[in-house]
Amino acid sequence: MGKNIVQKILERHLIAGELKKGAEIAIKIDQTLTQDATGTMAYLQFEAIGIPRVRTELSVSYVDHNTLQTGFENADDHRFLRTFASKYGIYFSAPGNGICHQVHLERFGIPGKTLLGSDSHTPTAGGIGMLAIGVGGLDVAVAMAGYPFYMNMPEIIRVVLRGKLNPFVSAKDVILELLRRLTVKGGVGKIFEYAGEGVKTLSVPERATITNMGAELGATTSIFPSDEITYAFLKSEGREKDYIELKADEDAQYDGEIEINLSELEPLIACPHSPDNVVTVKSVEGTPVDQVCIGSCTNSSYKDLATIAEMLKGKKIPSTVSLVISPGSKQVMETIDKMGYLKHIIASGARILENSCGPCIGMGQAPATGSVSLRTYNRNFEGRSGTKDAKVYLCSPETAVVSALNGKITDPRKFGEEIVISYPEIFEINDNLIFPPSENPESVEVLRGPNIKPLPIAKPLTEVLKGTVLIKVGDNITTDHIMPAGAKILPLRSNIPAIAKYVFHNIDETFHDRALKAGGGYIVGGENYGQGSSREHAALAPMHLGIKAVFAISFARIHRSNLINFGILPLVFENKDDYQKIDRDDELVMENYVDKLFKNEPIEVKNITKNFTFNVKANLTPRQADIILKGGLLNFVKSVS
Repeated sequence: MGKNIVQKILERHLIAGELKKGAEIAIKIDQTLTQDATGTMAYLQFEAIGIPRVRTELSVSYVDHNTLQTGFENADDHRFLRTFASKYGIYFSAPGNGICHQVHLERFGIPGKTLLGSDSHTPTAGGIGMLAIGVGGLDVAVAMAGYPFYMNMPEIIRVVLRGKLNPFVSAKDVILELLRRLTVKGGVGKIFEYAGEGVKTLSVPERATITNMGAELGATTSIFPSDEITYAFLKSEGREKDYIELKADEDAQYDGEIEINLSELEPLIACPHSPDNVVTVKSVEGTPVDQVCIGSCTNSSYKDLATIAEMLKGKKIPSTVSLVISPGSKQVMETIDKMGYLKHIIASGARILENSCGPCIGMGQAPATGSVSLRTYNRNFEGRSGTKDAKVYLCSPETAVVSALNGKITDPRKFGEEIVISYPEIFEINDNLIFPPSENPESVEVLRGPNIKPLPIAKPLTEVLKGTVLIKVGDNITTDHIMPAGAKILPLRSNIPAIAKYVFHNIDETFHDRALKAGGGYIVGGENYGQGSSREHAALAPMHLGIKAVFAISFARIHRSNLINFGILPLVFENKDDYQKIDRDDELVMENYVDKLFKNEPIEVKNITKNFTFNVKANLTPRQADIILKGGLLNFVKSVS
């Protein structure tokens, strides 16, 4: 029987387990990446393991999220990240060099390799043929220490692309179409592998746009073949030596198949407040627009910015619209300048922001009260922009530019003639903001600012768990709901007691104080609890507040793993109706649950307040059960080292 691309990569990296759907497997990790919002904690965790040097083929520390320096915290943490990387064998991409996923695609990504990143959009590198998975920072720390990465073997879904995109229909519309069909939880437990003749019509940046937003489906990752298009991209980066051909066998087997005819797609847009609230652009055409933001790790490549520059040439943005553009990397910025595109963007009245995540993560450019903001980003969760009542739409760069020029949502096909852009043979390659690790690590001092507090360690669970339901939330609760981002909160990422004050802050400002007063307790959630970002602070801060378990109808993959990593039980209702019977302040008790964790048997929970019982399951492997009972992954790794 032939093999698909995912199976081929996994076979080469398999350490333990069998490649059977649902079985736990362990794989070798070749590369890791972190960004500064998650990296400080990941490196403190790596340090606690006690390994003097990373054991991966390559590890890179990027600074791209918290580049807005309104106080000492971010600057101090950047200094910590730089000195830590130098000492422990990690490459350091400095502020201004660009967004981790864009830079990794350009300078480090290698087809056929495995990549683990402490950012949910790490699957961007699937556009170049990597098996790239987003996880919490502790999983990355453990991988850097040379340990394998464990996961349940996902289903592998073949996505067949037919035809070719029409003018003003883009790769963003491909992934929006998948979100329209499958929803934000339709990819949980799945890897999407792209195939079909339509693949050859897509450049690597276009492929990366699609794999990037596979994260919004809840997918483990997404991947494209490595072919002549991949080779051409690597050659333009001066890295053709990294190329290998990677394709599925003709008789490869899959767990499912989806077909998309690119020729039949039209421009799509995700309406507030979810990436799967997708409709056609023409169905909301005419909606007045106040702000347009172009960039993020989804749509900030050379192709994206050269395209919008051509569309802006000789035109002016109306006074009623603010257009801001964030290049994905210094390389993108330098190349659009060299090719003559930057001047058209500036002349149009657009504002050029730093080569960083910027507004996507809530770092500046918060929209006006109640306004409409069109963004080429990957998430439009309520309040993520920094303005709770803003109406944020997600769309392609083409739709964004035409709408900015008209002051209202406009179908980009009305722009006129097809846009043709010029490509350089070689991109502007200047790695002067990427610093290799020191050749004399013993001479490097790791510099820590006062905002970096000691690493909190979870305590082992007691044999009887008793506590109060501190909060009950609904379906599709995101990590932004649990642990908000933005310019005010993210600088506290290495100070868990300080950042814990904001847990569920936008839902219930009293949560922190009530949790401390109660000495911890439980959280109750609906379906797809914890979707969105990989930020482990959404588990780490609740652990600090004494949360022992989260009861939910279902969990998002990364957040569930983070809960396990920090010793919090992720418990699923056996009967969904029991979710409706529980309220805040109910007192719940679990006795004799430990053996059932290892046997994966139902656990009885007593609701003392309402005098009834219900069953839940943890669905843990024996290894995961051991992790939780030892108080988290860090304690577990130390115990087996």
